[in-house]
Amino acid sequence: MDKSTYFFGQSVFGQLISLIDSKIISESAKTYKSDYYIKKFKTKDHLVSMLFCVFAKCCSLREVSGAMLGLSGKTKHFQLEHIPRKSTLADANIRRESDVFGLIYNKLLLKYGRYLSDSRIKDVINKQIEIFDSTTISLFKDILKCVGRKPKSGKRKGGIKVHTVINVDETIPKMIWFSHSATNDHVLLSKLKLDDNTIYVFDKGYNDYKAFKKFSDNQTGFVTRIKDNAVSELLCNNPIGEHIHSGVIEDQIIMLTVKEGSSTSTLKVRKVRFYDRILKREFEFLTNLFEMRADLIAAIYKLRWQIELLFKQLKQNFPLKYFLGDNENAIKIQIFCALIANLLMTVIQKQLKRSWAFSNLVSFCKIHLFNYIHLMSFLENPDKDWQKSYLSLHQLTLF
Repeated sequence: MDKSTYFFGQSVFGQLISLIDSKIISESAKTYKSDYYIKKFKTKDHLVSMLFCVFAKCCSLREVSGAMLGLSGKTKHFQLEHIPRKSTLADANIRRESDVFGLIYNKLLLKYGRYLSDSRIKDVINKQIEIFDSTTISLFKDILKCVGRKPKSGKRKGGIKVHTVINVDETIPKMIWFSHSATNDHVLLSKLKLDDNTIYVFDKGYNDYKAFKKFSDNQTGFVTRIKDNAVSELLCNNPIGEHIHSGVIEDQIIMLTVKEGSSTSTLKVRKVRFYDRILKREFEFLTNLFEMRADLIAAIYKLRWQIELLFKQLKQNFPLKYFLGDNENAIKIQIFCALIANLLMTVIQKQLKRSWAFSNLVSFCKIHLFNYIHLMSFLENPDKDWQKSYLSLHQLTLF
């Protein structure tokens, strides 16, 4: 075969790292003073090393350090100034504040927001829809408090809960908050920004009448599912017009009792009962959107599945089964770097005109991480070299 037409002077990993502006890293490091009194292994080196761990799916400190040592002479292409020893990387994971990586992630999200946003849903609803949920990552040691009974062996595993908020038109986390896995989900409700231009969508695990009242007082919309044992008072039944989807069975205005300490108050909300023909089951939705069509309420809740797809995408493509440290800070750093890797791959996927499955894209980059091919050109036309080789072989057979 002739020389590849995609040969490039920078490795695939170098091209991925080049998506991260050095100014973003330096500003974030300055904010958290993460490079103060550090002579060699700066925040940028730490970030590049951890991204290598994520993309190459390394399982240990020794694997990361040894693999990078084998790349001596090639590290300038991906802006690594100092190859870390095993102990150096371990110490950095303990001492360097994990929030600096969170800030880098947020700055990258702000920079690449135009590639990620799809405003079609917002144009229909005329409001920003945000979805929140949590996922739990099991740990190999009792580092963070976990739920469940104590095993017979007496050795408990820990767990970290990742609370996530996404815009429905971006499918990339816009807010991340960590807690031990025993933390109740509804704690996240107090951290949300409430405004009249947002509709929050969440499952019934977040049912909190005090929070619902706060949403209504701040004119912030919400859509969730009502609990099976919820006690309410029926105020009236709304008529269901002929233009409404036939899956809508009932549209009611109900009153809930809100307990606030020793006092109680009432909250008027809307309950929509909907039959899903595909799943062949009924759902009861709770909302404070009184003017919106009942079938649109059901459609908005259905969008909540996007956050489940995000969790699935993260866990399948950037598996967080092996951590490079047995402390909370190291675990958070690795999760943030997995989120940064997920963001970079999403940006590449959105820029491509050719359709690529996310998992195939991640797998391709892992295989060719240190090959010198032009990533975007190859992904746009991966069959070009094969076609060229076939034509050359066909011409030779004619003669």
